[in-house]
Order: sequence, then C-alpha cells, then structure tokens
Amino acid sequence: MRVLIVKLSSLGDVIQTMPVIEDMKANLPGVQIDWVVEEAFADLVSKASGITRVIPCAERRWRKSPFKRETKKEWAQFWQTLNEVAYDAVIDFQGLIKSARIARGARLTPNGFTATYANKSDLCAYEWPVKWLIQKTVPMEKKIHAVARYRALGARALGYESTGVLQRMPTYPLVAAEHELRKGVMFAHGTTRLDNEWPFESWVQLGQRLIQQGELVLLPQANLRESDLVQRLAQVLGDHAHVLPRMTLSDVLSNMANCRAVVSVDSGLGHLAVALNLPVVQLFSQPRIQRAGPVGASHQCAVGGDHVPSVDEAWNAYLACMAADIQP
Repeated sequence: MRVLIVKLSSLGDVIQTMPVIEDMKANLPGVQIDWVVEEAFADLVSKASGITRVIPCAERRWRKSPFKRETKKEWAQFWQTLNEVAYDAVIDFQGLIKSARIARGARLTPNGFTATYANKSDLCAYEWPVKWLIQKTVPMEKKIHAVARYRALGARALGYESTGVLQRMPTYPLVAAEHELRKGVMFAHGTTRLDNEWPFESWVQLGQRLIQQGELVLLPQANLRESDLVQRLAQVLGDHAHVLPRMTLSDVLSNMANCRAVVSVDSGLGHLAVALNLPVVQLFSQPRIQRAGPVGASHQCAVGGDHVPSVDEAWNAYLACMAADIQP
C-alpha cells in the first residue's frame, strides 16, 4: 500500500503528525509512506524513519508572487514530482483549502481515495470547503488533543482504529542519543507569536538556577531577533551558557537529541523535544495545553496556560521531570 501524507506546516503541527507514521507501519504491513511538506521543514521530515519520499512544497513562498515565471515553473515541477507515483490513499492532515488542493491533485490508483476531516475541532485549524474537495471525510471529536486528532484521522481513514491504536501512547519516528551521552539543557525560547514568549528575566533566573546545579545552558537561534535575545542571555549567564550557531532543522534535531532536557515555550522545538522523548517543560502563555501540551509521560509536562508561568513553576516542573526521567 502506498500512502501520501499532506501536512504542510507549521513546524509543531508537522512534528505532532509524525506518530501516524508508526501507527501505519504497525497496522499496514509493507506500507510505503510519502509526505508533502513545506520546504522549510523537508529536511526534518526526511530524518523520520519510515518515510519513503519527502516532497517539498514552497506554497508559502509561491503565493507571494503567484504570477512570476519562476513561480509557475516551480509549481509545474512540484506537480510533476508529486504525480510520479500513484497512491492508494492520500490523507490531508491539515484540513485547509491549500492542502486539500494538493491532496486532490495527487495521482490515485484505480481504487485509491483522498481523505480529510469532516468537521472542525476546538483550537484546530479547519476550512469547511475541504469537504467538497476531498472524497472521504472523517468525523472528528470537537475536543481532542492535536496528536490524537492526527492519529484518529489516519486510523479511521485507513480502517485500523479497531486495533486499539488510539489507546496506545504515540510513538515518534525520531531517536535521541544514549542517555549517558546527553549533556546540557536547551532553552527553546523562539516563537513566531509574541504572546507565546516568556519574559527575558525569567529565562535569566531559570538559567542561573540550572548553572548553579552545574548544567550547561544551550541557546539556539533562528533569526536576528532570536540572536539578540541569546546574546543578551549569554552575557548575563556567563561561560556556562553556550550560544549555538544558526542551523538547519535537521542540525537542530541532532543538537537537541544530545541534550539532557529542554525548556520550551509553546513552539515547534518544544514539540520536537517531546518527539525525542526527552525530559521537557513546555511554558504555555495561552490556553492551549489541553490541545497541544505533552501527554502521558511523567518526564514531560506543561505549565501555565491560563497565565504566564512563573520561574518557580518552571523550576519545580523541571525538577519533577528530571526525577521522573528513567534511564534505559
């Protein structure tokens, strides 16, 4: 069986979709899985075990200049690449018009089909016209965690929900380093939403507490704004804070996989830490914990949600997660 996942963005949502890979492999012997994803996330998806083909799509970039010759040429190349393979199932895990358009344009086998959500769930993006663009629509609970929503769509569309897959913990196709080789605590401070940020002084105080315990604080950066923040943090925290260079997502993955723990705002890198099964504290300044926070693992937790979490809350959560981290 050949299945195409259409999940373009964003980073956190792409990562939270990854457990469907393991679900499909466990329930559909011999399945081959391809994935259409935004070009910025293609190198990360390529690191997921079980993916046969990653098809980058630059929809975000192309829509800025839709009538340029180069844009039309790149769209044509994308469709040509996409249609090199015929699929038994094409599942739009995004539920938006832009993703449904791509799912609809994929080549199907004689009995192949397209599928997506039949309805909106709370705090989840959804555009109702997709119901008229996709062949098979799958009813979804109104209140459901993002990871469970993706897994439920895959299971219901492909017919393996009855195996009890949704009662089992999600398994991600990404692997961290051996426990004894990990070092440092990464501060995943970056976010595209200003209302998700954690105060600078809070990062300073948390970093100082970690350094007092002998930890190295690792500071990634993705743009000029984040570069300014990490340089300021490093100046205050001193030699035990290490500013990482700008990296591709696959390199961020490699660096994070070697960490002892991650403290993150509600962001893609926080979800990456969850996927790597690391001890992680996610700091939520928005009421999204029930929809996006880590679930089912005592060494992963979220704080805040209805308020901006304090340093004490973050610190106590970190200590609890580290205490619960079980060495293999």
